[in-house]
Formats: sequence, structure tokens, C-alpha cells
Amino acid sequence: MKRFYTLILALSVVVAVTAQPSWVKKATKSVFILKTFDDKGTLLGSSCGFFTGERGEAVSSFTPFKGASSAIVIDANGQELPIACMLGANDTYDVARFRVTAKKTVPLTVAATDAPSDAMVWLLPYRETKQVPTGTVRKAETFRDRYAYYTVALNMPEGTTSCPLLNEAGEVIGLMQQPYRQDDTLSYAVSARFADSLIISGLSINDPTLRSTHIKKDLPQDLDQAMLTLYMAQASLDSAAYVGLINDFIARFPNTPDGYIYRAETSTAGKRFADAARDMEQAIRVADNKDEAHFSYSKLIYHKEVYMAKDAYDGWSLDKALEEAREAERINPLPLYRQQQAVILYVQKKYAEASDIYATITGSELRSAGLFFEAARCKAALNDTVGKLALLDSCVAMFNKPYLKEAAPYLMLRAQALLDAGKFRQATSDLNDYEKLMQATVNANFYYLRYQAEVGGRLYQQALNDIDQAITMMPEYDLYYAEKASLQVRVGLYDEAIATANECIRIAPEYSDGYLFLGIAQCQKGQKQEGLKNLQRAKELGDAQADDLIEKFSK
Repeated sequence: MKRFYTLILALSVVVAVTAQPSWVKKATKSVFILKTFDDKGTLLGSSCGFFTGERGEAVSSFTPFKGASSAIVIDANGQELPIACMLGANDTYDVARFRVTAKKTVPLTVAATDAPSDAMVWLLPYRETKQVPTGTVRKAETFRDRYAYYTVALNMPEGTTSCPLLNEAGEVIGLMQQPYRQDDTLSYAVSARFADSLIISGLSINDPTLRSTHIKKDLPQDLDQAMLTLYMAQASLDSAAYVGLINDFIARFPNTPDGYIYRAETSTAGKRFADAARDMEQAIRVADNKDEAHFSYSKLIYHKEVYMAKDAYDGWSLDKALEEAREAERINPLPLYRQQQAVILYVQKKYAEASDIYATITGSELRSAGLFFEAARCKAALNDTVGKLALLDSCVAMFNKPYLKEAAPYLMLRAQALLDAGKFRQATSDLNDYEKLMQATVNANFYYLRYQAEVGGRLYQQALNDIDQAITMMPEYDLYYAEKASLQVRVGLYDEAIATANECIRIAPEYSDGYLFLGIAQCQKGQKQEGLKNLQRAKELGDAQADDLIEKFSK
């Protein structure tokens, strides 16, 4: 009887080992070994994984990718396939999605629905068709409102992290997670749908998880997201990686002008002007909105001619930039394209033509403080003071009181123009408003500028206060002491002028200003002998006013 039971037990074991689901042999072709390497080719980490797409799409653990510069997978046939790019990653659940370089891969079918509790599941190790562990779902917890995190009654064999967990139909439901202990009778798997849903977006370039691996990241499939990636990459990638990204964009979206324009910009920066010209011509050919491409070409040439003028290229000139802007306007008469023409004409010193254009667009949707300022510069170049001030008034009028900091540059510009025009009190008013906005950043030069406006406007006490403030900020600058002494003499503060002039001499004994104002103040106080000596010293140091003053006070 005992031998009978032993025979029955032996038969049952054979059935348990050999009676695997029919899909196992095919499914095994989808499982691989992942290996990652640093920039010196040293092995960093390894894991398992499986294909989810026919064009090399696959998933595995993310941990081995951290710090990696390259990676391969070894498929079920023992063939090494390099990983071409990352398609997405999530550090919280330790999953990565990527693409390998292969003509065709055999994917597992990702289950459309989660496995319920008590469902039987199979863990499929690498190249295993016989000893396929089975288990039962104990719990399926939902995360992100739609994906399952499985707790499975299953003892994970060693080396099966990131192997697929499949349901009865041979569909993959999960990606095995690193076990807490190798002898644990409970194992865990994260939803395969979640792993296969990972994608690259326009903002992924700044994702700290993806940035922790040096393996190339794929471009988003969506054009708008891919364009966002290009924009973000300018500030975050080195030049070689950035050019590579642009080339990938062009390969994926060959009929979109943006890739050619971005590449033309990088070529221009690298002084490869012929390459840039070819790309811009191609951008114009493929563009649906050819006016925009012509406008971009105009801006590129303008930038090169203004900021890289020493690097000549026969095909480009300011005339060529102007021609491209005019062509853009011919196709689509936007004020923006006319503004570009005015900008170019200004650089060409064709101020009247530029001014005429600004007059036609300051009432358009481009109306802004910046536009009025550009127009004011033309009037200044034409020596039209009245026109310049009128346009600067329009600049400031674009802001309501109480002013915000955005108004500060235009208040300063108008103040300087008013000062040049001799409208000192108006200039002082603008400078007062500027100070309120920029209190934390105003410097000694600002107080000296306002001092000059206040002196011109006969606001002497305010002027003395401001020159004192300038001296406080730059106590070793002799000019400020000379200016202060000059004003003190002017308003009859002779004792104070003597003290200020002596301080000026202490700081700059080889310059004439201190001696000049010391001599004047002393003479005005009746101390002619001492005053004339100091005036004589100013003369010896080259002051042209000293002779007349010596003659005046010697009488």
C-alpha cells in the first residue's frame, strides 16, 4: 500500500512540473537580461525585463539605469541588443521603459484588465520553459486610480526581479519587484500597464529621475511636446547632446520647419553659415506658414550681422535680412514683420525710413512701451528732441500709477532725455519715481545723476542730500567731493566748502579740483592769501579756470 501512495505522489509531481500552460514556450522569447554600464564600460547593474512592442519597446527595473551611460539586453536567443533610448521611467515603483535597437522583437500581450484576488498567476524567468513558478494573487491595491500593485503568494526564484507575471491567458499583468527577502513567501509586482504607459513629455528633460541616467532619452511622439523638449533643451543640454536631439527631431518630423530652424541657429553659433543657410532654405520649403519661416530667417541673419559682424559670409547681409522680412510681410502683412524691417533699417542708419515704419505700427496690436522706445531711438538719431520726448512720454504712459517695477527702465530713459533737454525738474520727478521702485538697487551713480538734475532745477538742498548719499556709497571718489564743494560755494556755505575741498585734496592730491574750490571758498571768506595760494596750485595742476579766478581775487 505504501509503495502505491509513493507512485501516486511521483506522478503528481511530474504533472506539476511538466503541465505548463501552452503559451509558456512562446512567451519565454519575450524575456531578456538587462545589463547597464558606466562611461568606462564597467558593469553597473543587471536585471530582467521583457518586450512589450514589436519595435524594441521593453520594460524593466529603473535602478540599474542610474548613472549608466550605455545598456544592452540579452534576448532569449543569447543575442546582445543595445538600448537605443529611454521611453520613460518612474523611480517610486522602480520601472523603466525603453527601446532596443532591433529590427523586430517578440512582445508579450499586456493585459487590459487587472487580475482579481485569488487568481492563479505565473512568474516567467529568463529562458525558462519547464520550472515556471505559479502563485496566487493575495491582494491587488489600486494606485493612480487605475493601476494595480499586486501582493502574490509566491516565492520568487533568485534573479527574477522585473520578470513578467502572467495570467492564465498568457497576458502579462505585472513586473516583479525586488524582494525584501529571498525566502519570503510573498512577492510583489507592479502593473505592467503602468510600466508600459510611461512616456516622454516635453518637460521630461528636467525630470530628475530621467536625468539620473545618461542614456539618451527619446523625443515625445506628439509634435507639440517634442517642440517643447527642443525649447527646454537649449538651457539643459550640452551642445553635442542638443544637436543630437535636433537631428532626432528632424528625422521624426522632417516636414516641420522648427527642427531646421533650431539646427540653423546652432550652426550659426558655430560659424557654419553655409549649413545654416541650407537648413533655413529647407525650413522655408517645408513650412506651411512660409511667412513665419522667412521671418525666422530674417532674425537669424540680423543676429549674425549685428553680433558676429567680423565673421563674413557672402550669402548674408543686412540687406538679405531686410529682404526676408519684406517677403514675410508680402505673404502675410503682419505688423511684427514691419517692426523687423524697422529694426534692420535702424542698424543700417536709415533712421527716417525706420521712423516712418514705427509711425505705422505704434497703433497696432504691437503697441507697447518697448515699441515706443524703439521709435524714440530713431527720433534721437534724427536729432528730433521733441519727437523723442513725445515717444518716451508714450512709453511711460503705457504704465499706470502707482508704477510697478516694469516701468523703471522707461522712467530712467525719460529722465535722462529730460535732463539732456534741460527740463531738470521733470527729470527729477522721474528719478524720484525710479528710486521708489528700485530702492534696493540704486547706486552712487543714480544719486549723482539726480544731483545734476536737482542742481539744474535749483533744488539745492535736495542736491546736497543726494551728493552726500553718493559720497556715503563711494567715499573715496574725489569727483563727488568736488561737486559738493562746488555747490556749497555756489550757495554760500564757505566753511562747509572748505572742509569738503580739503577732503577732496586728501583723496586726490594730484588733481586740481580740490585746490580750486578750496581757494574760491577761502577768497570768498576774506582769506585771500591762503585762497590765492590754492588757486595757484590748481593752475599748476592744469586747471584752465584758475587764471581768471586769480586775476579776479587779486584785485
